[in-house]
Amino acid sequence: MTNPFGSPGSPGSASIRIDPAAVIRLVRFARNVFIPAIILLLVIPWLGRFAVDWLWAREVQYEQVFLASFGWRAGLLLVPGGLAFLFMYLNLSRALPRSTHDVTLFAQRLGAEPAALRLTMPMALLIGTAFLSYAVGMTASSRWASYVLAVFGGDTGATEPLFGNDIGFYLFRLSAWSNLLATAMFVATLTAVGVALLYLLKGELALMPGPGKSTTRANWHVGVLAALVFVLLAVRLWVVTRANLAFSTTGPLVGASYTDVHANLPAIVVSAVAALAAAVATLYGAARGTLLRHLVFSVIAYAAIGIVGRGLVPLVMQRLLVAPNELVREMPYLARHIDATRRAWRIDSVAVRDIAGDAPLTMANIRANAATIGNVRLWDRDLLAQTLGQLQEIRTYYDFVSVSDDRYVINGQYRQVHLSARELNSASLPTRGFINERLTFTHGMGLAMAPVNEVTAEGLPVLFVKDLPPVSTTNITLTRSEVYFGELTNSYVFVKTAQREFNYPAGDANIYSRYAGSGGIGVGSLARRALFAWQLGSLKVLFSSDIGDSARVLMRRNIHERAKRALPFLAFDPEAYLVVTEAGRLVWILDAYTSSTSYPYAARTTGGVNYMRNSVKVTIDAYDGAVTAFLADSTDPLARAYARIFPSAFRPLAEMPPDLQRHLRYPNGIFRIQATLLGTYHMKEPDAFYHREDQWQIPEGAQRDRAVSPYMRHMIMRLPGEKDAEFIYMTPFTPRGKDNLAAWLVARMDGAEYGKLLVYRFPKQSLVYGPRQIMNRIEQDTEISRQLSLWDQRGSQAIRGELLVIPIEESLIYVQPIYLKAQGETSIPELKRVVVAYGNQVVMATTLDEGLQMVFGSGGPRTTPAAAELPAAAAPAPGASIDALLQRSQQHYDRAIAAQRAGNWAEYGREIEQLGAVLRELRSRTGTP
Repeated sequence: MTNPFGSPGSPGSASIRIDPAAVIRLVRFARNVFIPAIILLLVIPWLGRFAVDWLWAREVQYEQVFLASFGWRAGLLLVPGGLAFLFMYLNLSRALPRSTHDVTLFAQRLGAEPAALRLTMPMALLIGTAFLSYAVGMTASSRWASYVLAVFGGDTGATEPLFGNDIGFYLFRLSAWSNLLATAMFVATLTAVGVALLYLLKGELALMPGPGKSTTRANWHVGVLAALVFVLLAVRLWVVTRANLAFSTTGPLVGASYTDVHANLPAIVVSAVAALAAAVATLYGAARGTLLRHLVFSVIAYAAIGIVGRGLVPLVMQRLLVAPNELVREMPYLARHIDATRRAWRIDSVAVRDIAGDAPLTMANIRANAATIGNVRLWDRDLLAQTLGQLQEIRTYYDFVSVSDDRYVINGQYRQVHLSARELNSASLPTRGFINERLTFTHGMGLAMAPVNEVTAEGLPVLFVKDLPPVSTTNITLTRSEVYFGELTNSYVFVKTAQREFNYPAGDANIYSRYAGSGGIGVGSLARRALFAWQLGSLKVLFSSDIGDSARVLMRRNIHERAKRALPFLAFDPEAYLVVTEAGRLVWILDAYTSSTSYPYAARTTGGVNYMRNSVKVTIDAYDGAVTAFLADSTDPLARAYARIFPSAFRPLAEMPPDLQRHLRYPNGIFRIQATLLGTYHMKEPDAFYHREDQWQIPEGAQRDRAVSPYMRHMIMRLPGEKDAEFIYMTPFTPRGKDNLAAWLVARMDGAEYGKLLVYRFPKQSLVYGPRQIMNRIEQDTEISRQLSLWDQRGSQAIRGELLVIPIEESLIYVQPIYLKAQGETSIPELKRVVVAYGNQVVMATTLDEGLQMVFGSGGPRTTPAAAELPAAAAPAPGASIDALLQRSQQHYDRAIAAQRAGNWAEYGREIEQLGAVLRELRSRTGTP
């Protein structure tokens, strides 16, 4: 190919000769090859993705959200990009050399041929400005949400204290103003620099000051553009920089501080005035023919004012005036920060109740709170998941991904249960291939449901719903058990094909089914099959004889991805939960958040968010994938704005079926943030807040790397002062740096009380044992430690479960399950003991009821049950194995200790005598003297 720049010339040549014919060929190459290649490699693939996205949006009935958001993105690509193109192209083309003299001089300075330069400059200008304009448009398009919210977001009715602006200005309009002005300044500055360079190369603009060296045309053109940059800078300072003081971190916390108000704010005003003065001075210099001198002076003066006024003065004021008297100076600004944080995170509505914490409990109190005791969560979710994996996966290609808590009325009783869906893991199929993965093994089957507090004689969970096909032992029934959409369904499948779909195994046979739902996208025509074959990357989609006209493709089946695709402007809590409806269908519920980083004065999370609401509940049917979003908080200004932007996106919460409403939960994500903030922001007085004299913290568990404290949990309980038991989410608080309890927080979830937060505070002068103190007492109990050590020495692993904090009336009891797990990857954790702690008493029993009886007895507290309540151990049979003798010795030892605690010395003597007989038998077997 001919070099378009010609030959480099002789070593002494001072210029590069550009071949005009080669340039013409280059232009033709771009038109005939490069542009078609761009269309083929970029545009056509994008159209294919767009077509599939649109078909999918139609399937889930969110095409209005898809098309509206696409329209806004496209509009923001074209309009700002088009305006930027016009502005840059018109200004730069005006500065291009046009006369023969200008072109010749321009070419000499570039070392180019005048004819080639005249030919290439318009094309280079067009391509360069088009590229830059495209970048401007893409930037604006990527920020479409901020511009749309600026249009549809309204006022909130609340104002911030510094400027009196409505909070809606910060939530909706400030970000758009910031982006708009930053883009305008970028375009104006780039254009001004480009125009100035062109005039310099033409010789119409001189770097050195002096009359007659710069033309009037060049002076005015560059001067007006430079003045525009200064004006835009002044507007940005006044509109954006001033408002951003509400997010300043100059002081001890977020928000405008003493230094910001008394130093930074005046400096910003002065800088804005200086920018306007610089614009006037620049225009004056253009008129007088001394543009560069006035421009340089204006830039230096503006920079000096900024360095001194917004840099040195605030620094000196903060260190010399504020820091020595920080509390006095910052008192009113701390009050603003506290109030804004409490409102932004909705902890200002937390109700507070004081309770004794050490009120004595009796068995009568325990019986009066039977609903609480009957729903104590003895099964740790992680261990239950392991147990279900061994007992209920049934086939290697089934998995239980996660276990969630929920509540149901089961056989007339309000019960807390664990649920986990049995999902299909296609990666574990014995034979993988297109037919197996895409046509035959298409779905999971059913779920496992277990009460949180029941255990079999073998220490395994009792299952209300189990096996394949799912069998229920309660009033909970499943009529549509297939799980086509879940947390593990990350691949596409085809249904209604010529292949039978595997439903579930039945002994040595398999049961097959055919999809009867409305989910999926119809494949139908050859064109659609070709489209999906292209987009899914498999020619088998096009050529498979099993995929007929009635076939449908189920894609984006992961419920988290599905919800995010349908509602891309929302954030989602990572924990979804499964509900069994009254009709027997399986429905996923996801909690969606609206959030912002622009609530003035409010504290931020590590991700920068300082406002969040759980305003939307999303349901996804596990069978047909139907996505429905319900507006749960109509007071949220962000949710109201999105409802105006996408009118068909949300339905009122009242339209959610009642059998789903009864299972709504307060999400963990926002509860954890609110609890963490409440630990500090329950102190409303700035003085107490500043000194952190009553700061709380969520106690850590044994595993400190956990994202969620083990003491933060769902439970059914009767709150103090309430009549009925209810489903709540609770966490205890300890004073910062201390182990005793200070308070506990609950989020209520049932009926009209849903979403209400309530704090129960303990007296500061009373000692209420906290989780760590109870754990230490359990570890120091010699009998419990001896039993756990004995289990560990037998080749098994004794696993201490999560310590449960159980509020009863105005006091607390603690419960800790103990699991036993044999060695080996396939071993099953078994619940063997339950530790109960109350006050100074710590006991370990076989069941929770037994433990409570040991602590409280039938007529008052006691330390252990009568020995008669424990089954007697059989005498060692002749020829018994070593393991059997060890087991017998442990049984005799346990019963001897129980009798000792009960004061039954006769029984104690009998058990010790039998223990001795077993030990003598062991010595004779092992030859130990």
